[in-house]
Amino acid sequence: MNKPSTTTARPPFAGRSFRVDYDGLSAHNSYAEDGASIRYAIVAGPFAGASGQAPCQWQQVGAGVYAISWQEADGATVVHIDDFANGHSMAFFTAADLSFHRMQGPLTAIATALETS
Repeated sequence: MNKPSTTTARPPFAGRSFRVDYDGLSAHNSYAEDGASIRYAIVAGPFAGASGQAPCQWQQVGAGVYAISWQEADGATVVHIDDFANGHSMAFFTAADLSFHRMQGPLTAIATALETS
């Protein structure tokens, strides 16, 4: 798998944690210091309790806006278009049951790193 081309070696969200709140689903996403992996936890909604870690790829698509994608251990695929400058997230994901979801909502930095066990 090829690494996407980026304008910087380390994205501005690397080493940081965020909460996304969509209609019916909320999640905490923490990015590794190098931006190459994500730890995620669904904290509200029908997938609440799901958590894990996955390699991710990212590409800057505008000023402060990044496309970030990953595949979860259960086969679910996730693509975010996150506007870190303006605090907005759009997400598109196919769950393990093959249901497809399109969501959008606020993106908020959180102070503590995501704890998963």
